[in-house]
Amino acid sequence: MPNIRQQEKRVRQTARQRVENLRWRSTAKTLMRRLQEAADGDDAAAVGERHRELVRWLDRAAANGSLHKNTAARRKAQAARLAAGKPS
Repeated sequence: MPNIRQQEKRVRQTARQRVENLRWRSTAKTLMRRLQEAADGDDAAAVGERHRELVRWLDRAAANGSLHKNTAARRKAQAARLAAGKPS
């Protein structure tokens, strides 16, 4: 347990950041799953919409530091393969 005021503040900040980062990562996984489900179906419009939504989310997550930029790029490439209909 921290006994210095700055350490106590840092613990509070880290806890808040951890929850926020979890939200970004969790939503990215959910959006990837929705894209996979849409790709399994036959609706090209739904696939395009889900892909666009996922790519936008990944870019924002990488911009605020919740995801590493290379991780976001890798997931965007995986999503592009799914959207194009190629097996990953």
